[in-house]
Amino acid sequence: MSRTLSILILLMWSGQSALSQGWSQPSGEGFFKIGFSQIISDSYYAPDGSQVPITTTGISSLYLYGEYGFTNRLTGIVYAPVWVGNTLNELRFRQSGNRIPGDSYGSIGDMDLGIKVGLIQNKPVVWSGTLMLGIPTGQTGKGMSGILQTGDSEFNQLLRTDVSFSTPFSVFFSAYLGLNNRTRDFSDEFRYGFDLGYFKHPFLAAAHLQGIQSFQNGNAENVSNGIFSNNLEMLLPTFELGYFFTKAMGITVFINKPFKGQNILNAPGYGISLAYQLKKNSLSP
Repeated sequence: MSRTLSILILLMWSGQSALSQGWSQPSGEGFFKIGFSQIISDSYYAPDGSQVPITTTGISSLYLYGEYGFTNRLTGIVYAPVWVGNTLNELRFRQSGNRIPGDSYGSIGDMDLGIKVGLIQNKPVVWSGTLMLGIPTGQTGKGMSGILQTGDSEFNQLLRTDVSFSTPFSVFFSAYLGLNNRTRDFSDEFRYGFDLGYFKHPFLAAAHLQGIQSFQNGNAENVSNGIFSNNLEMLLPTFELGYFFTKAMGITVFINKPFKGQNILNAPGYGISLAYQLKKNSLSP
C-alpha cells in the first residue's frame, strides 16, 4: 500500500510540493510527470497582508518532474519548468482615454535538483529527509516593461523532512517541515505542509495545506507578480481529484487559493498533470 501511495502523492500539484513525501523510490524504479498550471489575478496581497487591486497579471507553467531510485533509500529528484509565461494586461483610463500597453514574456523557469534519503522505509510510518537546490535558470527584467520574469535570480537550498503513513482503509496522511535558505539578499523561509487523502483505484481525492513564513531577514527589491517576490508568505489549501487509467499511469486536476498571504497574487490557481511510474517489471522483455 505504501509504495502505491507514494506514486499517488507524486501526482499532486507541482514543483517541490510534488515530492513523494516520506516515501522514497525503490532502486531502479522511478516516476515522471508532465504538468501545466496557471493563475490569473487582478488582486494582490500587499506586504501588510491587505488585499489591493492590480493590473491583471498571469503566470503559466509547463513543467517536467522526475524521481529515480538510485538505491532503495536514495532518490534523485528533478523539477524543470520548461516554459514559464508571465503576462500583464493592457490598462485603460476611462476619463482620459490614455492607456498603458500590455506585456508578455516566456522562457524556461528556475530548475530544482534534489536528493532524498529514506531514513525509515517499509514501515507503517515512513520518514525521509530531502535537500533541494533551486537553480536560477529563469529570467528577470524582461518584456517591453522590463518587469516581467520567469525566475527569481537567486540560488536557494531547501532542507525538509517528511513523515507519512497509510491506513488499511485507503486513507493516507503526510506532513513536512522545511527551511529554505535564499541568496542575493532574499529572506530565508520556514515551510510546512500537510496532505490528507483517500484512494481506491481508479479514483483519488485529496486535500493539501502548504504554508510559507518569511524570516524577514533580506532586503532584495520586491516585484508585484506575486510569484517570485521577496518576503513572500502564504497559507494555501489545495484540492485535488485524480483518475488512474492503469496502476502506472494517471491524470489529476487541482484548484487552490490562498487563505491569506503577503506579496502574493490573490486568485485561484488551476493545474493538470499526467504521470507515469517506471517499474522494473515494465522493462522486462
